[in-house]
Amino acid sequence: MKDITNNEMLFVLSIFKSPEKQYNARSMGKHLGISPMGALKIARRLEKENILKSKEIGKARIYKLNMRNDYVKDYIRFLLKREAEQAPSYVKVWINELKKIKNANVAVLFGSILRKKEVNDIDVLLITSQKRFPKVKKEVENINLVNIKKLHPMYQSKEDVKANIKREDKALLSAIKGIVAFGEDKLIDLVEE
Repeated sequence: MKDITNNEMLFVLSIFKSPEKQYNARSMGKHLGISPMGALKIARRLEKENILKSKEIGKARIYKLNMRNDYVKDYIRFLLKREAEQAPSYVKVWINELKKIKNANVAVLFGSILRKKEVNDIDVLLITSQKRFPKVKKEVENINLVNIKKLHPMYQSKEDVKANIKREDKALLSAIKGIVAFGEDKLIDLVEE
């Protein structure tokens, strides 16, 4: 992997975390707070590296991730881990707390904790099988016993996630835009489907 700029990281993660949206250079530039030309340069570089693929719809060129390429999955996994590593220290504390949960396949921090230090509760998406829900709930209760701020979990099975992405469920789509504490591979597989 060549040097990845912050804007390239945000470009790729924005597409990955927004399966409901179609981005062109103009809309991505607006989303990232950069010029459309700057977004176009990033898109062209990523397309040249086979990370993105594009198609024309009318006069717009829409960009998607090339998920058929295993390198792209590794690239996204790397970016998700990098995003967690670059999080503010008060977010990292909660990432470490979530890593105590052993019966979930994926944990994603989302909501106000990502924007400000002082919050009432900690929003987290936990993806697990129906069979393991009671164990995950017990683990969350145990974490909540020892912390002043309480976890406010959104429990989902893999099937729930797939159905809610298809339905464009606002709560789930908001949650997957958060920071992944663990389970990057499983999340990549779910969003890819």
